[in-house]
Amino acid sequence: MSDLFQAAGIAPHAPAPLADRLRPQSLDEVVGQEHLLGPDGPIGRMAAAHRLASMILWGPPGTGKTTIARLLAKAGGYEFMQISAVFSGVADLKKAFEQARMRRQSGQSTLLFVDEIHRFNRAQQDGFLPFVEEGIVTLVGATTENPSFELNGALLSRCQVFVLKRLDETSLEALLAKAEAAENRKLPVDAEARQVLIAMADGDGRYLLTLTETLLSIGTDTPLNPTQLGQLLQKRRPAYDKDREEHYNLISALHKSVRGSDPDAALYWLARMLEGGEDPLFIARRLVRMASEDIGAADPLSLLLTTAAKDAYDFLGSPEGELALAQAVVHMASAPKSNAVYTAYKAARRAAKETGSLMPPSHILNAPTKLMKTLGYGDGYAYDHDVEGGVSGQNYFPDGMARPKFYEPKPIGAEAKVKDRLDHWNQLRRGGK
Repeated sequence: MSDLFQAAGIAPHAPAPLADRLRPQSLDEVVGQEHLLGPDGPIGRMAAAHRLASMILWGPPGTGKTTIARLLAKAGGYEFMQISAVFSGVADLKKAFEQARMRRQSGQSTLLFVDEIHRFNRAQQDGFLPFVEEGIVTLVGATTENPSFELNGALLSRCQVFVLKRLDETSLEALLAKAEAAENRKLPVDAEARQVLIAMADGDGRYLLTLTETLLSIGTDTPLNPTQLGQLLQKRRPAYDKDREEHYNLISALHKSVRGSDPDAALYWLARMLEGGEDPLFIARRLVRMASEDIGAADPLSLLLTTAAKDAYDFLGSPEGELALAQAVVHMASAPKSNAVYTAYKAARRAAKETGSLMPPSHILNAPTKLMKTLGYGDGYAYDHDVEGGVSGQNYFPDGMARPKFYEPKPIGAEAKVKDRLDHWNQLRRGGK
């Protein structure tokens, strides 16, 4: 065996990484997930009763998914088996299930931990069903992706989904304290740099311990300040995948912050997306949609400004063009809001589907031929420019169709003046032809 280690360039008794050495030995040592693992938490109750249900652990990297699975097997007296959907295929699954079946025949239960379970395709996920249903394995799947999108409904119906939280500052500080106690020395950083170190981890406990191990290996007793820390360690890029749930979560947060008239929050989410590497033109398209959907006629300038911001980004590129997107975001978040046009358009679409075969009234039809004139096309049409006030009040809906009310302008911003005009014209219409 030692020959294998030497061939790989690894000493047979090389020390394990700090994150592995500090791996919790019981569920109550896991930090940051008390809502699940505490005495009143659902997983904590299962462990106490020594009866485990199949489950999906959904959470960001470095929040303890693998550790929790190992400790659950230990607490329940289960044989622990681990496979990764990244490296395993159908043959590996068949082997794992067969081994679990043999253990069950001898009275031994198996907890099968599947890391990155969302990487298995739909057919492979279906392969778990009979073994979970028969109790041959207790499945614990780990995923960083939204199970609603990535896992089969049939598999989800047989598992409980538990959401692990991103580690907060208190939890990360607790990990630092454990690392210092294990190494019997303090981290070589000052108080401000310690906070920067925690921020660098971005909620990932494993990454924090990796950074900590680097710091403990530099061999200096002089505390580093934030600038020196930044020169030594590389800040982690924010977790962001343009094809996954985070992409939709953040654009939703930006949209709702604009709708909620909070320019500071809107700027924050815009910056988060840009820092994560989002395509600025995707953001620009969403801003144009916001201008029509949520601001509308209350501030018509928003639509012009968002399309201008898109053109400015096309012209300038990054990073200069991003300022135009920020300007549009602040303007829209600060603008009066109205969804009256959006609501009216949806109502008009519904009405059009229901009455799609009705002809326009004859008095607003053109009559370019003599036959059409004899049929009454255009007969009785009132030319609005020739009418006092410029509004004749004639009916423009199909004959026999009750007049609907789609557009209800709000008394906000520029739309307030529109409302006053329409109220006046509707009064004329009620007394008109």
